[in-house]
Amino acid sequence: MAPRKKKEEVREKKRPAADAYIAGAGTIVDESVTDTLKSNFMPYAMSVIVSRAIPEIDGFKPSHRKLLYTMYNMGLLSGSTIKSANIVGRTMQLNPHGDAAIYDTMVRLSEGNGALLHPFVASKGSFGKAYSRDMQCAAARYTEAKLAPISAELFADIDKDTVDFVDNYDATMKEPVLFPVTFPTVLVNANMGIAAGMASSICSFNLKEVCETTIAYIKDNDINVADTLLAPDFSIGGELLYNREQMEKIYETGRGSFKVRGTYTFDKANNCIDINSIPPTTTTEAIIEKVVELVKAKKITEINDIRDETDLSGLQITIDLKRGTDYEKLMSKLYKMTPLQDSFACNFNILIASTPRVMGVKEIIGEWVAFRSECVRRRVYFKLSKAKDRLHLLKGMQKILLDIDKAIKIVRETAEEKEVVPNLMIGFGIDEIQAEYVAEIKLRHLNREYILKRLEDIEDLQKTIEEMQSILESKSKIKRIIVDELTEVMKKYGTDRKTAIISAAQDDTDIENAPIDDSPVTLFFTRDGYFKKITPQSLRMSGEQKLKDGDKIVQTIESANDRDLLFFTNAEQVYKSRVSDFSDGKASVLGDFVAGKLDYDEAESSIYMVETKDYSGFMLFVYDNGRISKVPLSSYETKTNRKKLIKAYCGKFKLHSVFHFVEDCDIILKSTNGRMLIVNTASIPAKAAKDNGGIAVMTQKKGQRIYTVKVYKAGKLENEHRYRTKNLPAAGTLQPSGAASQTKLNL
Repeated sequence: MAPRKKKEEVREKKRPAADAYIAGAGTIVDESVTDTLKSNFMPYAMSVIVSRAIPEIDGFKPSHRKLLYTMYNMGLLSGSTIKSANIVGRTMQLNPHGDAAIYDTMVRLSEGNGALLHPFVASKGSFGKAYSRDMQCAAARYTEAKLAPISAELFADIDKDTVDFVDNYDATMKEPVLFPVTFPTVLVNANMGIAAGMASSICSFNLKEVCETTIAYIKDNDINVADTLLAPDFSIGGELLYNREQMEKIYETGRGSFKVRGTYTFDKANNCIDINSIPPTTTTEAIIEKVVELVKAKKITEINDIRDETDLSGLQITIDLKRGTDYEKLMSKLYKMTPLQDSFACNFNILIASTPRVMGVKEIIGEWVAFRSECVRRRVYFKLSKAKDRLHLLKGMQKILLDIDKAIKIVRETAEEKEVVPNLMIGFGIDEIQAEYVAEIKLRHLNREYILKRLEDIEDLQKTIEEMQSILESKSKIKRIIVDELTEVMKKYGTDRKTAIISAAQDDTDIENAPIDDSPVTLFFTRDGYFKKITPQSLRMSGEQKLKDGDKIVQTIESANDRDLLFFTNAEQVYKSRVSDFSDGKASVLGDFVAGKLDYDEAESSIYMVETKDYSGFMLFVYDNGRISKVPLSSYETKTNRKKLIKAYCGKFKLHSVFHFVEDCDIILKSTNGRMLIVNTASIPAKAAKDNGGIAVMTQKKGQRIYTVKVYKAGKLENEHRYRTKNLPAAGTLQPSGAASQTKLNL
């Protein structure tokens, strides 16, 4: 044991202290949370915003740009496809974030995936489908790719100093900061990203419409964009429910949403519906799962079977119908109840000079025109510099060609080779660059034909230089070049719309409700906003109700599955739903959290639930100051399927209690001053305005308020006539202390 112990002691002596590894380790620093966030989180957040998630004015995120530029450098604009794994490996020289992320980027840019209206990558093999959750792409070692022809527009004149280049992550290569795109790709292909604290969601537009709108903007900045840019266009097709006012708002602000729905055909011979396009925000699997759920819940009864028949010819969901089914009414239900009709939320957030900005379409086009104008100006300046250099050389050669014999004599009589250039400079009055160029002319070129051609080149170059200088001095000429390029792009790559435009008015009418099972159920609603719907069979077999710690059941209602539900909240709002919208529960589960299911606003919670079939009766709102408002429940009935109503009750006073009564009855109010008052609800006038302030019922002095409110049944109090009054408001009556009837009322 001794030798082993000795070795451990030696090892401990050799091991350095922790402070030797990390300076200041273990030291507690007094620093505020805000300072820590600024120094640690903010740089990360800015990196995500600027270098990852938000596209720039050329329409690309850094990951897209690195992949496409690598493919361009590999010469993949022409020739045949190569293995995707090869491309991914080469891209890691610019993008060291792992091969999986790079390959996912390539998949989304590919023709095979179908996510983009105009894909930039021509693909070979299985690249999955944007409309399917389960149809995944094959591994990179099996698929092949190259750049699509339209990608040539991304790299046009990229080698002519049109954009800036920066070092890659290890400073071994150069990569472009932006692509000098010849058309507004930022609007042509859909682009979405989530950064830290912000996001971007840009829908795609038809290339021809975008180019026409940009041309119209260049000619007249005061155009109405909606006149030429009709509506978004998606690679997956579908139908867009068009509302001109709504679309103009999106175009102006860069924010908003619109509805897109799938298309279908009816096969009369087989009595089935074939869905052949879906919204870009969903998948075939999500639609099928929702339809199956509705059929199981008996909310849709016209369907025999549904299956995915997507194959190489394209997307197809087939729905087999029961005999005698009205397929148009069924499709109206499916549009309302499934993701077959969905909203696309727009958030046109784009990086401009490394600063995120939410812009309208006209502003985006204006920024792109400014960016493209700078690209054209830099290209012209680059060509002008090259032309001037060439002219300078030719003018030096012109002087020598006019007296070739003298030049030959100087060269022949020069003793050393290194003195040839200086002697030519002295003999003809030219500079070193010109003399070097002349000295390299081959003897075979000293003929009359060669000399005349060079003199002609000088004249042509002078004209070209004058033309380029005039372009640089004229904004209108630069804009004319951009217009010509846009026109050429339209001719080469323009296609018809894939997404049909239909009037949103066709979707405004409320469709006939699907038949709903009206079987009996028992409803439970808790103080913390949990809801349970339990069938009689399940209720008989269940034990104690499971509740959240500290929660309790405040409402238990015998109801039916076809009834409507109204959930009043602490934010003067009411959310409408149906009993059938909630799945059957059990006593052993917490139930549905209503605020989450109905998408309440932030910090909003439920305070009361109403169950109704015909919206009969009235709502009674009792406020702390003794006022009571009475609102017919029919005031909350709507013709359309609106889910949320604002100003559900008066927000001027603090609410104490909410009640729903089918018929008038007595209620008893007790104040913090010990007084009680019995009031019949018939004495309170009903007002149709939901947010009316009601009338003063029980007067309250300063510092006093309503303490409790209960439904009163005759006989609960001795001498109850003492607590009634003919005139309102009233102060109420003090109850004798120790009265037994007070215990009965539990007040």
